[in-house]
Amino acid sequence: MNSLTSVFKNVFEPFFQEETWAHIGEGFIKILLILLISMFLIRIGKQALNKFVEVRTNSPLRISERREATMVRLLQNVFSYVIYFVAGVMILETLSVDVRGLLAGAGIVGLAVGFGAQNLVKDIITGFFIIFEDQFSVGDYVRVGTFEGTVEEIGLRTTKIKSWTGEINILPNGSIVEVTNFSLHNSVAFVDVSISYEENIQKAEQVILELLEELPSRYEDMVKTPELLGVQNIHATEVTMRITSEVKPMRHFHISRMIRKEVRTRLNEHGIEVPFPRMVMYNRTEEAQHSSTLKGK
Repeated sequence: MNSLTSVFKNVFEPFFQEETWAHIGEGFIKILLILLISMFLIRIGKQALNKFVEVRTNSPLRISERREATMVRLLQNVFSYVIYFVAGVMILETLSVDVRGLLAGAGIVGLAVGFGAQNLVKDIITGFFIIFEDQFSVGDYVRVGTFEGTVEEIGLRTTKIKSWTGEINILPNGSIVEVTNFSLHNSVAFVDVSISYEENIQKAEQVILELLEELPSRYEDMVKTPELLGVQNIHATEVTMRITSEVKPMRHFHISRMIRKEVRTRLNEHGIEVPFPRMVMYNRTEEAQHSSTLKGK
């Protein structure tokens, strides 16, 4: 009984002392302050990085907007990780944990884990070279394997690609082997226009050429005046002509639709007929009467 009493006294007696609760309260306040200061520093740091980019925007020595957006997002992530790590170490010190021994042990464990985490190391190295070589940036429209969409975020380990239907595809950087970037250079919109076989080709070409001269003033996505290449195909009932237009990156879908609408409207205004299915019906009775008439003669 005396032993149980002594154990109870040794375990629970400190909780009835003012110094213990004062120490716990002091530690709680320190941890709370560390978390608040960390959140404040992260917010201030992100704003400072954004401000730095705005200043560089007006500087003659600036990189592309695509790369700026990518670097800002990456630096914000790295800055947040550093603050989180420092805050974690400070909290452990507040809890009277031997941080030096913990870090030394973590270094040895990390070295052992590193040999087994080759994919993680590969992802980080690949992510570094993607950013360093500017293979693609945030906001670019890319195709990676079977995934295609807009780059939402590039990290040291993963890349997020948003498809046009809204899905977010998260890809490990180490799995990115081949990339098709559609946002680096101007795109080309091409449209095939068909007219009826009976129509005058020279007149149709003249009408289309006059229209193409007007389009750049209406659509700012056009880099220069569209070109009419000429007759592309000749079919039994129609003649197809091809139009090409150099446009800003990834604007060829929109401009193609606009060119089709403009050409269709202009051809209608000039009475130039576009091909459409036709059906010819024969009356067997009239055909039989006509044949008997011929035989009677």
